[in-house]
Amino acid sequence: MTSSTEDKRPIIRLKNIGLAYSIRAGFRNRSEVWALKDISFDLFKGDSLGVIGGNGMGKTTLLKVLAGIISPDRGVIEATGCQTTLLSLALGFAPNLSGRENILLSGMMMGLDRQVIEGKMEGIIEFSELGESIDRPVSTYSSGMKLRLGFAVAIEAEGDVLLIDEVLGVGDKAFQAKSSKVLHEMIQSDRTVVIVSHSVATIRSLCDRVVWIHQGESICAGDTESILARFEEESAGRTAKR
Repeated sequence: MTSSTEDKRPIIRLKNIGLAYSIRAGFRNRSEVWALKDISFDLFKGDSLGVIGGNGMGKTTLLKVLAGIISPDRGVIEATGCQTTLLSLALGFAPNLSGRENILLSGMMMGLDRQVIEGKMEGIIEFSELGESIDRPVSTYSSGMKLRLGFAVAIEAEGDVLLIDEVLGVGDKAFQAKSSKVLHEMIQSDRTVVIVSHSVATIRSLCDRVVWIHQGESICAGDTESILARFEEESAGRTAKR
């Protein structure tokens, strides 16, 4: 895992990030809903950073901002030119293309040359465990099959930062164990990883730092055990009040 961050400059720094969506409010009017209100934290090379919080608190939106898919409406993002790769079931594949064709397409979108992807093709297919299904349209795949394919491509990408959005709990237990093992190896090799998960056990196992997002705000960030202890204490308190 990453060493002390005190003597390192962040590769990505978020300062007071806010992002609003416009939604219809009546026949002619629209209103703004702030998915992110005030997000601030630093990401360092070699970090394994967990992002926790309840449903609808802005975690997935935050990853899309980090990936450059959407731009914030306020605040500042400082980055050192690092390349990010987002692994999310919500992004999906081109449904009418085969798994093999989607490997090529996804790889090129992640910045890999076609020849490089073709060289990695058999390894990606083997890791995905899709077998002959690799030549079927992705529209025929289950969510677990899509996950396996997406994960197999993402870990071969050469991006500096891998962003993982709530996918480690999808699929059978054998693949969950295999994917967790690969992530541990990536973290040990100093790859930078940001993981969104509802699973405290997953965050505790894989992450050395945690950011807690609540109602679109980063309410605290720090070492995994101290932040998770606060998160679990508050969650237990909310459950007791019901």
